[in-house]
Amino acid sequence: MIKEYSDLPDIAIEFLDYMLTMKNRSPKTISEYHYDLRTFFRYIKVTKHHADEEKFDVLPVNDITLDDIKSVDLTDLYSFMSYVSRNHNNKAVTRARKVACLKSFYKYLYSKLKIIEYNPAAELDSPKLVKRLPKYLKLEESVKLLESVDGKKNVARDYAILVLFMNCGLRLSELVGINISNIRGDTLTVIGKGNKERTVYLNQACQDAIAAYIVERNKMKVIKDPKALFLSERKVRISPKTVQYLVKKYIQAAGLDPDKYSPHKLRHTAATLMYKYGHVDIRALQAILGHESIATTEIYTHVDEDQLRNAVKSNPLSSIRYNKKENQNKNPEV
Repeated sequence: MIKEYSDLPDIAIEFLDYMLTMKNRSPKTISEYHYDLRTFFRYIKVTKHHADEEKFDVLPVNDITLDDIKSVDLTDLYSFMSYVSRNHNNKAVTRARKVACLKSFYKYLYSKLKIIEYNPAAELDSPKLVKRLPKYLKLEESVKLLESVDGKKNVARDYAILVLFMNCGLRLSELVGINISNIRGDTLTVIGKGNKERTVYLNQACQDAIAAYIVERNKMKVIKDPKALFLSERKVRISPKTVQYLVKKYIQAAGLDPDKYSPHKLRHTAATLMYKYGHVDIRALQAILGHESIATTEIYTHVDEDQLRNAVKSNPLSSIRYNKKENQNKNPEV
């Protein structure tokens, strides 16, 4: 069992363990599901056991029983969604994750363990998500960001990190998880979502940036995590938080809005630039980014403002001008 989630009832811990080991969900997803289940069980205690709602955030839930879980019906689930929207300000994307968690949890109890006779989450709908175009850096902004890397410390490391993000479209977790042994010539092996391994091909800019960083890395003494490619100042594997900080720092140094861009936006940037300038096939882009569904990749096939403007200008009717003829008979007879 996952001991760090011992604040949940045993059946929920077993479910999280199943999702981690058998369904290959990422530790991040498991952590989010832990939070969602704990919130759901607290809601059960408030609504079915009349627990003090003012103490909602500290209510213990490891005493939730299987009978409590069985007592939930579809109406309760929709009431829970309404509650977290209203009282916890959960947006549609967060509620959608809670729906996914509850559907998986009750399916596990119903189909795998067969300890409930009715699955109340089977008909639970997920909130409709508004599709938004991904934010990304334009080509000239991308160049400015790379040129902004300067300073006395960690320049080679930080530059290599930005180059990998913007050329390969790596996820943050994939980048911090890179080991030196994962790099062989122009290939990089990364572990993506669901612990799926994929090969990323390194262009010359990536190879040069990594080589320059390795030279500096080899000068370090007493490295505590020798397997890791990117190291912190404490000589251990660099943390996601540190990478997020350095990305914000250089975004600001490049004169861009640090609140608009993040490591994930640099992944968007890589995908958009490859599609727009490299004319990469959508299936190839799917493989590069490690998307399970091509529907996820299709968000990068959006057109930008310049493409829209040029499309309108290319209309053959765009050269036709209105030629107003003077009316010779200004006062025609009626």
